[in-house]
Amino acid sequence: MYEADLAAVYDAFYEARGKDYAAEAADIAREIRQRAPQASSLLDVACGTASHLRRFAALFDDVEGMDLSEDMLAYARAKLPGVRLSRGDMRTVDLGREFDAITSMFSSVGYLRSTDELDETTHSLARHLTPGGVLVIEPWWFPETFLSGYVAGDVVTSGGRTIARVSHSVREGDATHMQVHFIVADAESGAEHFTMSHVITLFTRQEYEQAFERAGLTVEYLPGGPSGRGLFIGVR
Repeated sequence: MYEADLAAVYDAFYEARGKDYAAEAADIAREIRQRAPQASSLLDVACGTASHLRRFAALFDDVEGMDLSEDMLAYARAKLPGVRLSRGDMRTVDLGREFDAITSMFSSVGYLRSTDELDETTHSLARHLTPGGVLVIEPWWFPETFLSGYVAGDVVTSGGRTIARVSHSVREGDATHMQVHFIVADAESGAEHFTMSHVITLFTRQEYEQAFERAGLTVEYLPGGPSGRGLFIGVR
């Protein structure tokens, strides 16, 4: 039951664990406006359940979201009625308009499988920027900063449900292979266990920077960021 409602489980888990989407969105907006003070439109790529986008909507006059998962989009539409949310692939997106800012958070770019796909994506997104527009990408770990064998575990309670998440990540070649286990339980349905597997590419800092530059963007890397993995910020 819960596996079929993964978007709701995902959303509830990170909110209850204390991820501060409002503070992260405010920090990103500040970085954008340092480079484009008049920025008023924003596209959030791989927007997922729209937890960042909902906060961006309070900071920008005109926002849109895009994601590859229809399940995530269906959940996001219930949270953000009236906001345009499109299904699309970041490598080939064509929304027929430009934005002052484009964001891609939560290391979604790591699901690209090669530097060719990374180039394809940065070109695709750069085409959607207004002159002087800003692209912000939160990367996955670099090869030298990823800890192979890393185990993470958290238990939270949200809306009468207890959600436990345990993950184990190892390096295989140039990618992280992550196995994630969820146990979700409530008084009525009992407990359900399901697993997810992720393959996330360990691009180098240079590979990110070269992709931005090949797309015609100036680029800088800011250490830290929302999850400790930093941010790449490009300007058209």
